Amino acid sequence: MRRSGVLFLAALPVIATGVYFVMPADSSDVPVTPPAATAQSAREEAKDRAEEERAEDDALIAGLPPGLAAPGKKELAQRLVASAENSTLDWRSLYGSIEDLGDGQGYTAGVIGFCTGTHDLLMLVERYSEEHPGNGLERYLPALREVDGTDSHEGLDPGFTAAWRAEAERPEFRRAQEEERDRVYFDPSVRLAKLDGLGTLGQFVYYDAMVFHGPDTDPEGFYGLRERAMRKAKTPARGGSEEAYLDAFLDVRREAMLDRRPDGDTSRVDTAQRRFLEAGNLGLETPLVWQMYGETFRIP
Repeated sequence: MRRSGVLFLAALPVIATGVYFVMPADSSDVPVTPPAATAQSAREEAKDRAEEERAEDDALIAGLPPGLAAPGKKELAQRLVASAENSTLDWRSLYGSIEDLGDGQGYTAGVIGFCTGTHDLLMLVERYSEEHPGNGLERYLPALREVDGTDSHEGLDPGFTAAWRAEAERPEFRRAQEEERDRVYFDPSVRLAKLDGLGTLGQFVYYDAMVFHGPDTDPEGFYGLRERAMRKAKTPARGGSEEAYLDAFLDVRREAMLDRRPDGDTSRVDTAQRRFLEAGNLGLETPLVWQMYGETFRIP
């Protein structure tokens, strides 16, 4: 996953707590701390509101079609992403893949391109090691923590790449990669797309953007892109046209890709997702034909 900025875990509820302070009449500088019981009550009320809103969202989503979360569509999504990330439709061949792409993100590895420089690979190995202590990657955790946020290989070379490939032969690690992919990228993006009123194509557009730009709140991260798109067009959930909103989102995303790398390839937008949209294929129905980096891919 190529990204910069701070990882934002959309899979978790966000609780905003408001606490008010009373200022004494004879001072404009020193706040009076509210009683502990008052502060605790405010936190509990904020937590209750957040949980109620999430419960309402869950109820709404439960009444919607599965969309991209349907097994066949989810498989299709992984194949489409793999064509953009690795020029293949066989995403299951990527569990053991690992290389430094020279993009400043350190090693990129696994089925969704976890990176040593972007925190998601570290999270994967930490969670995997909690469930499977003594695995072949656990001894690299101190080094992974040190290089997190950088492109450094310090403490990883020369053995980490071989250890990754060896661990990828284990069904447990393959399953862990898929679970982390879903937890950080697939589930949050599909959930939010449904709340925005988007169908299966729109859900994929969000997912691919989450993978490429990262689940970040900065202007170039997924949530920043969504915010910019919403300033250009209304989501269907807010009464807008699905086609117009997706067109705006793809415009914003393409611009962000070129801002990052002016000579970069934008095939995943121009000759894949944009073409599906222009064809009116909002359900992402097969057969699909698209081009990626000049190569034609087909799913019958």
